[in-house]
Amino acid sequence: MFSISTLGDVVRIPPAMFGTTLKKAGLNILKEKYESMISADLGYIIMILDAKVEEMGKMIAGDGGTFHKVEFDALTFYPKLQEIVNGEIVDITDFGAFVRIGPTDALLHLSQVMDDYLKSDVKSGMIIANQSGRTLKVGSTLRARITAVSLGKAATMGKIGITCRQPFLGAPAWIEEEIKKADSSSEESKKSVKEAKAEAS
Repeated sequence: MFSISTLGDVVRIPPAMFGTTLKKAGLNILKEKYESMISADLGYIIMILDAKVEEMGKMIAGDGGTFHKVEFDALTFYPKLQEIVNGEIVDITDFGAFVRIGPTDALLHLSQVMDDYLKSDVKSGMIIANQSGRTLKVGSTLRARITAVSLGKAATMGKIGITCRQPFLGAPAWIEEEIKKADSSSEESKKSVKEAKAEAS
């Protein structure tokens, strides 16, 4: 889930940046520190959007820089368990596929693709279903549910697991097929009810 979080910090403005505005200097420092960072509380910090830097700073003996309190807005992405996400396959491996969701990649294990015997063809970048003939390849888009999230406190990379083995998940064509089946079965049930009512009267 994407969100905008408001955070606070103290930034050190080095003497080399004294010629620029406080806001510009503060934004540059915050971008360098926070962007692409993973936080156990916030998830993936994608981008620093805005910052308010206090004009009155502090100096420390022996340090030429100034220290300023700053409040800033960050665009974050926190993957939540059971959340439905859309993604694109970016890599096929022997054990499944990596799917780009938001700013990161999630693992779609072969066992979580569908109820079918699957073969992973790494050379051609495809996953092939034995019985249904369905395929997934690099560049395919799909809808999945998040089933596992691991964002450690000092994580350099988070781990996310997803599944497509539930109704109305997977490639768009698969979902369309399921919707048509659901519609036709509901029409049949309506017809059965009408027939039963007619027989009863």
